[in-house]
Amino acid sequence: MTVAAQTVERYRGPEYRRLFQAARRRLERNGGSLDGSVGVDKPDEAERNALIGITGRYREPGVKRISVTLRELDAAVRDGTGLGLADLLETLGGPLRNRPLEAARARAARDEALRPAKESPLHEGAQWYREWLDEVSRDGTVTKLARRPGTAGALARAARVLEFLEARPEGDAEITLAELATKITGHPKALDHPATLSTLMSRALAIRAGVPAPGTAEERRELWDRHEVVVDDLASRILVLNLPAEGEGLGEWLTGAARFGTPFQVTLHQLDAFPIALRAPVVYVCENPAVLRRAAAELGPGCPPLICTEGRPSTAFHRLAAVAVRGGARLRYHGDFDWPGVDMAGAAARRHGARLWRMSAADYLAGLANLGDLPEGDEHLRLTGRPGPTPWDPALADAMRERGIAVYEEAVADSLLADLRG
Repeated sequence: MTVAAQTVERYRGPEYRRLFQAARRRLERNGGSLDGSVGVDKPDEAERNALIGITGRYREPGVKRISVTLRELDAAVRDGTGLGLADLLETLGGPLRNRPLEAARARAARDEALRPAKESPLHEGAQWYREWLDEVSRDGTVTKLARRPGTAGALARAARVLEFLEARPEGDAEITLAELATKITGHPKALDHPATLSTLMSRALAIRAGVPAPGTAEERRELWDRHEVVVDDLASRILVLNLPAEGEGLGEWLTGAARFGTPFQVTLHQLDAFPIALRAPVVYVCENPAVLRRAAAELGPGCPPLICTEGRPSTAFHRLAAVAVRGGARLRYHGDFDWPGVDMAGAAARRHGARLWRMSAADYLAGLANLGDLPEGDEHLRLTGRPGPTPWDPALADAMRERGIAVYEEAVADSLLADLRG
């Protein structure tokens, strides 16, 4: 073994370990520059002697720290081994990382992953879109996508899906999730959970709708359904009472259920499989199944046609509402007096020409009176969410903002039942 090789082996000794670990960290952080110094805190006797040998400067026992410049260290190891400091460190512990270069490449990859999404016309025109990009940029999602093989283009694909959905006119024909995935990516399962693209879309659509990101399969279906994308035509459904219809299969079932005044659940699959026609002059719509349940119990077959959305109107509701309107029906819509409720009411009016049923400021204030005095600290009736306009009665939004209390359909069910009874 040569003298140089022996010296290299000597540098593997424990007395040099902390010194060379510090040198490795410094060189990796600064890209290999020999500027600066490193040191050893509270060196033991062996470390103290080793550092005295490298620097040529005496240090008393018990010294708290001994430092050495990187250039001194480089010169010392070069004299003994013929290797520069960087080469010696790689011989002792493997290749050195160039962290500044790695960080620059990571930034470039991240910027490249973001570029197509930022070039989307939505970036300038939609606040929710910018919020989504800011969120996935802040939490490290974009960095992970840029690093992981095969996912760097996910943001660009998500942007194309969002552009498609944003450009669709309200009331346009629904599209299945598989059809949408195929149209944008060429792969029918690209938007299936838990694919990367599906996760990005869930976050974007939740921000667009002003709701929390979905955590369950049902919440994901509802979020897509809200944007008129059908995940499961069996899960998209609507509850009806006394809605006789023409047509084989579903039409017969609806007519039979109406004869007995019993509620009947209709799925989007049934509406696709068994086309129907409706001839009712007026169809009432409520949001909460408790109202329909009372109507069935108290009015039975005498209740006029009533549809219950069971919350956010589904694709099945929109399909059935369109069938009713084509048959000459006038829709009368009632929902909860909360911000999602008035948003859904406005959408029903715009899309289906629905007349808002007991959804005025006066009706809201009457519902508040029914509630009486709220207990101190009772938060479940406090209005939450994003306030919205009520163009059919602007005073309603003003009253809701002023009072800050939600009035749900159960609180005004008596007046709704009186209308149905009359």
